[in-house]
Amino acid sequence: MDTGKNYEVKDISLAGQGARNMELAELNMGALLEVRKRFSSEKPLSGIRVGLALHVTKETGILVRTLIAGGADVAITGCNPLSTQDDVAAALAEEGVRVWAYKGETTEDYYRYINNVIDFKPHITIDDGCDLVSEIHKNHPHLLPEIICGCEETTTGIIRLKAMEKAGVLKYPMIAVNDNKTKHMVDNYYGTGQSSIDGILRATNLLYAGKTFVVCGYGSCGKGVAERARGLGANVIVTEVDNFRALQAHYDGYRVMKTADAAKIGDVFCTVTGNKHVINIEHMKQMKNGAILANSGHFDNELQLESLRKAASSVRQVRPFMDEFVIDDKKLFVLGEGRLVNLAAAEGHPSEVMSTSFCGQALACEYGVKNKDRLEDRVLKLPEELDDQIAGLQLKAMGVEIDEFTQEQKDYLDSWEEGT
Repeated sequence: MDTGKNYEVKDISLAGQGARNMELAELNMGALLEVRKRFSSEKPLSGIRVGLALHVTKETGILVRTLIAGGADVAITGCNPLSTQDDVAAALAEEGVRVWAYKGETTEDYYRYINNVIDFKPHITIDDGCDLVSEIHKNHPHLLPEIICGCEETTTGIIRLKAMEKAGVLKYPMIAVNDNKTKHMVDNYYGTGQSSIDGILRATNLLYAGKTFVVCGYGSCGKGVAERARGLGANVIVTEVDNFRALQAHYDGYRVMKTADAAKIGDVFCTVTGNKHVINIEHMKQMKNGAILANSGHFDNELQLESLRKAASSVRQVRPFMDEFVIDDKKLFVLGEGRLVNLAAAEGHPSEVMSTSFCGQALACEYGVKNKDRLEDRVLKLPEELDDQIAGLQLKAMGVEIDEFTQEQKDYLDSWEEGT
């Protein structure tokens, strides 16, 4: 491990490769670069300390640069023990960013690094999963009065934040960047759909065609995973607890059934729910020899791994990010230690995807600063006009032009007299 005054990374000599990877990322992050250009001239975050617990990837590096361009002082750590790209962490350290992260963090280091960010006394927190926010509320309440707002990136974090709000313990405004329409469509549907399939493929070199692929959860992420698995020739089963989503999955052409029934026939399982023990030990005992289990929800507890470890007669790593568990004389394979398979075994979302998501994060920080005296201590959404602005930035980055209303059309939409 290499350490400095303001960093702890696996290997600082990887900084050159990290810088090159961020250079490539920028080529596909035109929308965020437009935000950075404006931030550079307007400095909306001048004097603001921003503490981040995000996946330390090349795309996150471009967000960090954008916040700094806007005048912010930044400190960052990871939000998942297996999601850091060590070359990017090294490159950020070389650029003078406060960064504490490495791929394969121990639980002790994970929380030590989060507390390093907390010691930075951020005015704004950016979180992916709510661990940073939770740690501040539980163990550092004295910092709460100075925090302007927080921004949350993922569904799991929003679930936790809404539970905090309901319990009356949320003590500063949280902007649900995850709930942007652009985030649900580009990041969750297209991004998670592609990158989860990519992670499973890199870990296993599996032929999807002809396999029975079980997707647990049919939210935006589950829809994307199911569609891409079907596109590669898999026979897709969806499991759900929500009537509307189950109905939609059925009308979309998938088989819908209980997880207990799917467990008996699935070849590959991927959880994308944000909930706990979606696939439990009883399901695992019903699975066929050679079944593959992956998770693309935020936390590894979507799979009941602690019970699987106790029940297994042997455990061994058979490939990088692919562990074999022998249970009842059959082999089950768990990918990426049950953590986010798209980041544990692959590189996460493509840069173009994260450009729109991180436009949301950057603009949420600006929105929080501009409205700091008017925001309630609740889970809030960005105004629709900012979400629409993000979509417009991405269209511009892709060179796509759209129509505008004529004055006659505007008048028509504002009137009621004209009819048949």
